[in-house]
Amino acid sequence: MRQIFLDTETTGLSPESGDRIIEIGCVEMLNRRLSGRNLHFYLNPERPNSEDAVKVHGLTDEFLADKPLFAAIADELLEYLSGAEIVIHNAGFDVGFLNEELKRIGRPRFAEFVIGVSDSLTMAREMFPGKSNSLDALCKRLEVDNSNRALHGALLDAGLLAEVYIRMTRGQNSLVIDAGVVATHDFAMAAVDLSAFELPVLLATADEADAHEQLLAALDKASGGKTVWRALVA
Repeated sequence: MRQIFLDTETTGLSPESGDRIIEIGCVEMLNRRLSGRNLHFYLNPERPNSEDAVKVHGLTDEFLADKPLFAAIADELLEYLSGAEIVIHNAGFDVGFLNEELKRIGRPRFAEFVIGVSDSLTMAREMFPGKSNSLDALCKRLEVDNSNRALHGALLDAGLLAEVYIRMTRGQNSLVIDAGVVATHDFAMAAVDLSAFELPVLLATADEADAHEQLLAALDKASGGKTVWRALVA
């Protein structure tokens, strides 16, 4: 199984308004182990960064001025990503930017080059409902060391995401676990004859039945007499 953990940094928040990708970081995992074959680009966006974006990633217009255009690295990027499952935190954001960049150079949409895209933010919200599920929050919750993350960086964040993903999906404490060690256990369970058991039936008391009826009546009133169970009973 080949998975690529991908992150981008951008000039702003809206690809539809002309914001561009300025950094792409990719970390490869083969059969849930880091391969070390990563990919990283800084890109010239051909437009100024927003001040708020620079505060997040620290990549100035001067730094990016001599970097390649997206068109120059597109073939290498797409060949690297081809046939892999892509894992992205808040995938809609990054994929939206990638689609706009591909559209500018006349290429198909991002999804056509990869097996699929998994959104780790969606996964985290299902696992930790009602909690903050930013990458920083997940690192703290899952005890992933992100002490070097003073600013956002695509390659750094992709590596942190890989570690977070492993801990969310298997509880594995490290990506360097020896994949060659597999624990095997044989369990034998005796057959149980359930016909020997007599299950007790606990009937509601009069007070409980009355309280239940009052609740049903209140629901029936709140729905304007549209409760289905009363029609079925009748």
